[in-house]
Amino acid sequence: MTRSDLVEELAARFGQLTHRDAEFAVKTILDAVGEALVRGHRIEIRGFGSFSVNHRPPRMGRNPRSGEAVAIPEKRVPHFKPGKALREAVDRRTAELEEATGQLKTLATTGTGPQAGRPSQS
Repeated sequence: MTRSDLVEELAARFGQLTHRDAEFAVKTILDAVGEALVRGHRIEIRGFGSFSVNHRPPRMGRNPRSGEAVAIPEKRVPHFKPGKALREAVDRRTAELEEATGQLKTLATTGTGPQAGRPSQS
C-alpha cells in the first residue's frame, strides 16, 4: 500500500472527508511520526506496534568487489516492531491464504477439482 492508497482508503472510509483533508491527515500523521523519531522518541500505537530508533555500532565490512576491509560507521536507523494483535492477525491471515493456495494446487494436480471428469473445451 502506498501513501496515495492510504489517502484513498481514508477518504473512502470517511465520506465526510475530502481527498484533500485525507491527504492532509496522512501527511500530518507521518510527519509527526518522522519528527518524533528524529528527536529519538519512541512511538507506541497499542494493538498495532511501536516505532523506535535502533543504534547500529561501528563495524568492519568488506568491499564485495575488491575484498578490501572497510570501516562502516555507527548509525541510527528507524525500527518498527509489530504489536501482538497485528502479529497474530498477519500470521492467521497468511496461514489461511497459504492453506487455500495449497488446496487449489492439490486440486489442480490431482484432477479432483470442480472441472474433473468434464470434457475439455478445446
